[in-house]
Amino acid sequence: MKNLKDTPMPSGKKIETLQIGNVTLPNNIILAPMAGVTDLPFRVLCKEQGAGLICMEMVSAKAILYKNKNTKELLTINEREHPVSLQLFGSDPDVISQIAKQIEGLPFDILDINMGCPVPKVVKNGDGSALMKNPVLAGQIIEKTARAIQKPVTVKIRKGFDDAHVNAVELARIAQESGAAAVAVHARTREQYYAGRADWDVIRRVKEAVQIPVIGNGDLLTGEDVERMRFQTGCDGFMVARGAQGNPWIFREILYYLEHGRNMEKPSVQERVEMMLRHAKMLMAYKGDYIGVREMRKHAAWYTSGYPNSAKLRGRINEVDSYEGLRALFEEVLERG
Repeated sequence: MKNLKDTPMPSGKKIETLQIGNVTLPNNIILAPMAGVTDLPFRVLCKEQGAGLICMEMVSAKAILYKNKNTKELLTINEREHPVSLQLFGSDPDVISQIAKQIEGLPFDILDINMGCPVPKVVKNGDGSALMKNPVLAGQIIEKTARAIQKPVTVKIRKGFDDAHVNAVELARIAQESGAAAVAVHARTREQYYAGRADWDVIRRVKEAVQIPVIGNGDLLTGEDVERMRFQTGCDGFMVARGAQGNPWIFREILYYLEHGRNMEKPSVQERVEMMLRHAKMLMAYKGDYIGVREMRKHAAWYTSGYPNSAKLRGRINEVDSYEGLRALFEEVLERG
C-alpha cells in the first residue's frame, strides 16, 4: 500500500469519544505511558490541556509483589487525572493477574499490560517487547488478567520484535480472543527502539484484523499527523508519546486542529516559562526539592528545545538546584527576550 503520510488530508472533523470496555474517554487523543516522564505532575498538566486518557509510568508486577518501596509513588493517582490507565509489566501470568486483583481497588480506570518496552534490562527478563516473541504466553497473561478483574484490560504492543518477526496482527488477534478491551500499536519494532519512521501500515492491518478499538502510536507530533494516521489506518485512538515531552499543549493543539481544521497559535515564551515554573513547583512538591529540581532539568531541556541559544540555557539550568534559582534564571530570559 502506498504510504500516505505526506498526503495533504482534509481536516475539520469533529472530536470523537472512545469507548474502552465500560470506560468512555471524552476524546481519543491519549498520553502514552513513558518511564521517567509520565509521572503524576506531568500527567496532570497534560490532562489540563485536554488529553482524553492519561497513561501512567509502567510498574513491575513483581516489584509490587515484593513490596518494593518505589512502587508507592508510581501507583499514586490524583483525582484530576480521570480517566487514567495504570500499566503493569512482567511475564508471569500468575503474578500479573494476582497483582491486578490486588490493586484493583486503586482509583485507576483501565489496566494496561506492557508488551512493547524495548529497554534491554526489561527484555532480558522476558518482559516488555520480549513477549512479542512468545504469543502463547502473551495470550495467557492477558486472559488470566482479564478474568481476574472487572476493570477493562488493554495491551500495548509493537510492530514486532524485529523486521524478521513482524507479528502485531497475530498478537492483536490473540489479545482480542483473550479478553483485551483495546490494543495500542507502536508502529516500530523493538529492534528500531524509537528510530526511523513508524510504519503506520501495520496499524491499518491490525485495525482490519480485530473488532476491539485499535490505538495508533508513532510519529504523532501535530494535528495533521493525527488526521493522516486516521486516514491511512482507520484506527480508533491516537497515542502521543515523545511529542508531549516538554509540550503538554500538544493535546489542545491536536483537538483544536481536529475541530477547526487549522492550527492554533503556539504558546508564547511567557506561557512556556510559566508552564515550566509550575511544572517545577509541582515536581518539587511531589518528589521533594532535591529530586524534583534535578528531574526538572530533563523537562526543561525539552521545553526549550529549538529556541535560540537553548543549548547554553540548558547548561545553566543544569547548574540550578532550587526553585528560586530556576525562577530567577527564567525571569532573566524573559527580560532579555
